[in-house]
Amino acid sequence: MPHTITLISGDGIGPEVSAAVQRILAASQVEITWEEVSARGDIDLRGAHAVNTDMVESIRKNRVALKGPLATAIATGQPSINVALRKALDLYANVRPVKNLPHVKSKFSDVDIILIRENTEDLYAGLEHEVVPGVVESLKIITEKASTRIARFAFDHARKHGRKRIHGIHKANIMKMSDGLFLACIRKVAEKYPDIEYKELIIDNACMQMVLNPHQYDMLLLTNLYGDIMSDLAAGLVGGLGVVPSGNIGDSAAIFEAVHGTAPDIAGRGIANPTALLMSAIMMLEYIGEESAARRVESALHKVYRDGKSLTQDVGGAATTSQFTDAVIAALEK
Repeated sequence: MPHTITLISGDGIGPEVSAAVQRILAASQVEITWEEVSARGDIDLRGAHAVNTDMVESIRKNRVALKGPLATAIATGQPSINVALRKALDLYANVRPVKNLPHVKSKFSDVDIILIRENTEDLYAGLEHEVVPGVVESLKIITEKASTRIARFAFDHARKHGRKRIHGIHKANIMKMSDGLFLACIRKVAEKYPDIEYKELIIDNACMQMVLNPHQYDMLLLTNLYGDIMSDLAAGLVGGLGVVPSGNIGDSAAIFEAVHGTAPDIAGRGIANPTALLMSAIMMLEYIGEESAARRVESALHKVYRDGKSLTQDVGGAATTSQFTDAVIAALEK
């Protein structure tokens, strides 16, 4: 069936990797009409939000979007568009599958972890103010509603994908009320899923355990900040952010995106690696019911990596973005 999907190409290398992914999806024969919008149009600033209203309305209408990387200024400038989009569309679940790709050097093999991150509150609520000169307060918001909702999402996701164990990650030994509420909500939900084992780990120990033995993890369930940190940490175990996908999912819309940087140093040189955005597009295909196409594109991507002859510089090859894309398309069409 035909699909209309919002495309946000992004900054830096975003337009290059977005164009590559569009070519590959066209070769998969999934019928997609792209509605491209800019994240940098007329910005509506609302407190901590920075939202291009045309972009938000496009995603609300189409219910699904593919997004390249967007730059966010550090310490100064407008608030993060990425965070604002998740809030504006209530994309409360961030899903980050982390698996090894063939031919990509990493410290570990056979890593297969899914991280589920609550996406709308915690310190990322952006509620900051200066108490007196030299003293800034940032509020950590944890609610029963959001914690219960993300817990249900995680356990449902585990059932759907055949996962057997979830670790709830927290710092409730110190933040007894906020992280304590998060854990209480998970425990209550976990009781309704007796087929899935539920365990808990303090965040600092969880990070240490991740780099010692990632194979002990099946799924992780985290608040916003911990989820941001640990999902990038997990990506480092399999080769970095350039080889992992991401999806931000709500009840009425979803955005699938590359979570690596905009790489302005190589923008326009035709050497960017579109793998992360392509893997996110594979998640998107699954989301819109194109499971067969998702598996075919995934198989083609893995074939190119196993072959190792058409890889980009960041993963040890010498291919251009176009050459890598051509190779994936050729593998897809066989």
